[in-house]
Amino acid sequence: MSSSTNILEVVKVNKSFHDPVTVPVLKDVSFSVRSGEFVSITGKSGCGKSTLLYILSTMDTDYEGDVVIDGERTQGLGGERLAAIRNEKIGFVFQFHYLLPEFSELHNVMLPGLKLGRKSAAEVEADAMARLKELEMDGQALKMANQLSGGQKQRVAIARALINDPLIIMGDEPTGNLDKRNAEIVFGIFQHIAAEHKRSLLIVTHDPDFAARTDRNIVMDDGRIVG
Repeated sequence: MSSSTNILEVVKVNKSFHDPVTVPVLKDVSFSVRSGEFVSITGKSGCGKSTLLYILSTMDTDYEGDVVIDGERTQGLGGERLAAIRNEKIGFVFQFHYLLPEFSELHNVMLPGLKLGRKSAAEVEADAMARLKELEMDGQALKMANQLSGGQKQRVAIARALINDPLIIMGDEPTGNLDKRNAEIVFGIFQHIAAEHKRSLLIVTHDPDFAARTDRNIVMDDGRIVG
């Protein structure tokens, strides 16, 4: 890990869609996220939030500007290195949990750890159980994913995002599909991750109450940061 306290640095990122005319989607977006900081991004639908998150997660490489993750500039890197950065340094939580229904809760959490291949299957399983216990889901570890409620599935998805001990968790509307009670549980889990694990969080949300309680809220409008 670099000595920099900025886990993520975004420098003058611009992005346009060309279909068939050129439409600018992101315009000179610059900001940074410090280690252990809980940051939210808000803005109207279509303002570029999800497009930005896709670029920051290294999934979209067609942009201008710089994205630096843990001191490493990602622009121009090959697919193999970008995949390694995603697996090792970034955890993802989406609006929809994307759990595999044919696998147990435990196996779903283990999958990114098995893919990374740094630990034995037994070690990954022990890590997965520890994550599930922390989120109070260990008692149902062998249940199939499709047997869980919506709130439980999202907690399992968060455990999965944490399995490789990433430096930053990125979320796209992770409470958007949950009722108020479960949204509150997920928010509390995120606070715990930032405070106890000293991990950074960058969460896109439409929920003004969620955003107001994060360490910092980045407001976007028409592809720019306005607040």
